[in-house]
Amino acid sequence: MAIDHLKENWSKHAVVYQIYPRSFKDSNGDGIGDLRGIIEKLDYLNDGTENSLGINAIWINPIYKSPQEDFGYDVSDYYAIDPIFGTSEDFDKLVEEAHRRGIKVIMDFVPNHTSSEHSWFKESRSSKINPKRDWYVWKKGKNGEPPNNWISVFGGSAWTKDEITGEYYMHSFLPSQPDLNWRNQEVKNEMEKVLKFWLARGVDGFRTDAIYHLIEDSEFRDDPINPDYVEGRDDPYNKLIHKYSSGQEETLETAKAFCDIIGKEENAFLLSEAYLAIPEMAKLYQACENNVHAPFNFNLIDMEWSAKKYRSFIDKFDASLDKGQMPNYVFGNHDKSRIVTRLGFDKARLAAMILLTLRGMPFIYYGAEIGMEDVNISVNKYVDPWAKNTNLFKAGRDPERTPMQWSGERNAGFTTGKPWLPINQNYKAVNVEEERKNPNSMFNLYRKLIHLRKNLMALIHGDYKSIDLGNDEVFAYIREYNNEKVMVIANFSDKEQKIAYKEMRAVKIACSTHVDRDFGKEIELDNFSLKPYEGYVFTV
Repeated sequence: MAIDHLKENWSKHAVVYQIYPRSFKDSNGDGIGDLRGIIEKLDYLNDGTENSLGINAIWINPIYKSPQEDFGYDVSDYYAIDPIFGTSEDFDKLVEEAHRRGIKVIMDFVPNHTSSEHSWFKESRSSKINPKRDWYVWKKGKNGEPPNNWISVFGGSAWTKDEITGEYYMHSFLPSQPDLNWRNQEVKNEMEKVLKFWLARGVDGFRTDAIYHLIEDSEFRDDPINPDYVEGRDDPYNKLIHKYSSGQEETLETAKAFCDIIGKEENAFLLSEAYLAIPEMAKLYQACENNVHAPFNFNLIDMEWSAKKYRSFIDKFDASLDKGQMPNYVFGNHDKSRIVTRLGFDKARLAAMILLTLRGMPFIYYGAEIGMEDVNISVNKYVDPWAKNTNLFKAGRDPERTPMQWSGERNAGFTTGKPWLPINQNYKAVNVEEERKNPNSMFNLYRKLIHLRKNLMALIHGDYKSIDLGNDEVFAYIREYNNEKVMVIANFSDKEQKIAYKEMRAVKIACSTHVDRDFGKEIELDNFSLKPYEGYVFTV
């Protein structure tokens, strides 16, 4: 029997689906996805039956009012919905309809910076004595140059001189995204109001954007030069080691303050964007004592495809967490190349099995469940400001942000107008409508794994323990809860691999990445072979 409503925090059994709203579904023909489009597709995500994908939480990238210079990450009003996505009433309807289907709603929270069009910044830049002057990071220049050598993630100096007062303001990203001053108590108070406002509207959680950029060195010292940087090969942001411009110890105090706010709400949860190794993730976990927070674990996105390395990392990560702390795993997002493009189709199927059977919270980036790939975008169609500013990473993040492929109809069923980004030419074959009909499709693999996860207590609550099968090409682990046990084995190799596991002879096939196996059949593992890139979920 499916476990749909547990008394504990929903995050403990959530499968989260990330929606990039501009690209999910357009309801009005302007070529840009919107809230009504998301509502239209909620049944696809979860209609209460095993015919739908079966997810139980959505994370929506920013939908606040914005000039859209960084597609919503430049907020001009934290309390309003941008008209391109719809209205406040549309948002309320989305929350209502999502909750009716058992789907939790996570909003993006963008606390590091605002748009330069925000009324706060307009006041702040108006004069040095304005009450909101200290809401942003302002400094005098040095000898006609910026205050220090800090650089922007999006290229160039992190400082822009404002002609009104002659001082420089800091921006970790675009010049049109001035950084808020998180050493100012009034800023902290206002951001607390923002969180409480959306919680009162029914939001179940937040994903905090760029949390490690919130607080910079109080002395504004120069960042050290990175001796390993190679011009023309590396991201220009990596010219420096960002010792002072980000990642200060006070960040942990700020994370705790966010957790304290979230912890006062019943069943709310907080996630933080930070690309960190295990020791730094542990610090961010430990900053919040109420276990309503998790830093994103992005490590598998760029990890070498190796059974040994996956096992080693996951063992260490799982062991690093205290009781009640929630692990999570991510294979893709709006800032990273799509998983099928990075790994290929067969490896992506195996990665899906691992993602949805590990302990903790899995994140699915929209379109991954149908095997969408990056789109090759020509220079004259770049829209990502990062790509435009750095001139290094081809189309930047545009290739992984292209419209969802719903059908083989015009524009992949995404819009009746001109899509804001080009649609992959493979949409006639790679789309939801086609894959629903094919029992062996990527969609049906994801769907089966998600529903299997919802129906097996070992996959909801079970401990994780890797096992040694005497084969370095195979990653295997057991999830166990009370008397229920699930075993997962994954062949990372492009060759057939044999295993001999005598401690657990009789198991039943619950799911496989390949299609020519007898599901439900009882087999023995003392002399078993795995096809290239084949994975299994067994019940014991």
